[in-house]
Amino acid sequence: MKKLLIALLACSSLTAFADDVAAGRAKSDAACALCHGAIGIATLPNAPSLAGQSAIYVSEQLKNYRSGKRQNAVMGVIAMQLTDADISNLAAWFSVIKVTAEAP
Repeated sequence: MKKLLIALLACSSLTAFADDVAAGRAKSDAACALCHGAIGIATLPNAPSLAGQSAIYVSEQLKNYRSGKRQNAVMGVIAMQLTDADISNLAAWFSVIKVTAEAP
């Protein structure tokens, strides 16, 4: 069981390196920045910040918008234009952005 877990973690790490963070950033600048901000910090009050989100979460949500499983008029149109590679690259980009929080 321990060997299986190690193998799964190694595979997931390799997948993260296979995704193109630079391509994700470029796609984000073109498709996401207007609402979600240049580095994933939302500029609109009804848009979530994506910076620091896990790649799995971002990928899953974009695929849900693309398939229609998750509904939003704007995101549905945007996600329909994304390839699987685009989604992986966007997820990689947003997941590597470091977000910090400070207590008041």
